[in-house]
Amino acid sequence: MSLVQGKLPLRLKLIHGFGAVAFGVKDTGFSFFLLFFYSQVLGMDAGLVSVALLVALLVDAVIDPIIGNLSDRTYSRWGRRLPWLYAAPIPLAFAWVLLWSPPGGEAPTFMGLLGICVTVRLLLSACEVPSISLLPEITSDYVERTTLFRFRYLSGWLGGIVMMIIAYGFLFTGDGGLLEQDGYITFGIIGAILMVISVMGSALGQHSLVAHLPVTKPPPFSLKGCFAEIKEAFSERAFLFFAAGGLAAYISQGLNFSLSNYLNTYVWRLDATSIPGLSESVTGLSLYPIVLFLSVLLMFNIVGPMHDKFGKPKSAAIGAIGSTVLTFIPYTALLLGFWPELGSLNSLILVFAFLTIGNALGVVVMVSASSMIAEIVEAYLERTGMRAEGAFYSGNWLVQKCATGLGIFLSGQFLAFSALTSDVTPENVAPTVIDSLIILYVATTVILMMIAAYWLGRFPISREDHEARIASLAQQQDLNK
Repeated sequence: MSLVQGKLPLRLKLIHGFGAVAFGVKDTGFSFFLLFFYSQVLGMDAGLVSVALLVALLVDAVIDPIIGNLSDRTYSRWGRRLPWLYAAPIPLAFAWVLLWSPPGGEAPTFMGLLGICVTVRLLLSACEVPSISLLPEITSDYVERTTLFRFRYLSGWLGGIVMMIIAYGFLFTGDGGLLEQDGYITFGIIGAILMVISVMGSALGQHSLVAHLPVTKPPPFSLKGCFAEIKEAFSERAFLFFAAGGLAAYISQGLNFSLSNYLNTYVWRLDATSIPGLSESVTGLSLYPIVLFLSVLLMFNIVGPMHDKFGKPKSAAIGAIGSTVLTFIPYTALLLGFWPELGSLNSLILVFAFLTIGNALGVVVMVSASSMIAEIVEAYLERTGMRAEGAFYSGNWLVQKCATGLGIFLSGQFLAFSALTSDVTPENVAPTVIDSLIILYVATTVILMMIAAYWLGRFPISREDHEARIASLAQQQDLNK
């Protein structure tokens, strides 16, 4: 039985979603800035940095099931999830600051970078896995679950976009731009503060609802049992469809995020595009995070009606195909010579128009896919009689982190293959370098998102299936009373 019956109060939606701000801060740092910081600012080889980020993600992905299983088995008067949400944020904040302030202000060794990346990711997982595992416990309603995910994604993007606005609008406005090392130190401190406020604030806001002993005492933790449960989760047919489509979508997202600063500065020249009537310090790059936020607001308003009309699987497929088309058109037009002059206002308007709609549809894919997992939880409960939210969401993180790590790894390899080195500026980069980077990026994105559309669109649990299952489970529970 879920904790809340019927429509969820707005306050609960906001408080639950607020916990995802920390994830958004982390995502922006790792996906948009970290590769650039360690390669272009500190001078580490981009390929080597991408390998470190990939290995850190793979280690994190292996540990995530353990965290999810431990969360499922935590038995306290504060419930299963809250102890994690109170214990992890402070150590996470210190590790996050260290990531952006390496000792001596110099590039660390490969193992040093790997160590701090692994530490940050594990502590973030100790916040995010228990937080999102609360969602199926709070409500079993098909529509309300989508609503909670809408608020989580909106909050996550808001956290990341706030960090972008701070970065582009205040920290990197000097002559050196994104090459200003001191700005990254402040970036780390502000991000750490936001993470602590987000996770602990969300936990405190939900405390009165979820702080109670679990109905049944779970069996003790065992490593063998943990991975047996994950194996069992991956044997769930619906989860395999999600994993196949989600893997492709997350690889594409990791690739897109980690290349964003390169594409925005070296390809679209947003940093060199001024806005008529505004200060010279305000460029297209300054407005980029605002446009991203507008795209997420667009997603927030269309994903619910899309789920109502098409269901979650078809919405994911439509989003994947639409975002792919809107990625393909501008880059192809640029390569074929049909695009307005780079650095012009016309170019900026078109880039932002395609970005707003394309990113909104891309996030629809992620919201739809994430929301599908909550339906898998009940399918597993019906088949086995066991609740395993932590196992399934850690399985989701395993898929997401392996895929995102591969996306970041591909980014580093694409940069190395294209010969976009740290001593090349946007003004003197060779056209062949840019053409090579665009072709690799666009071709890979199209392939990955078509795979995502195919598998997510075939997800086998419909709204009708879910509602019938919830009714059956409720009837069984009444009979057992």
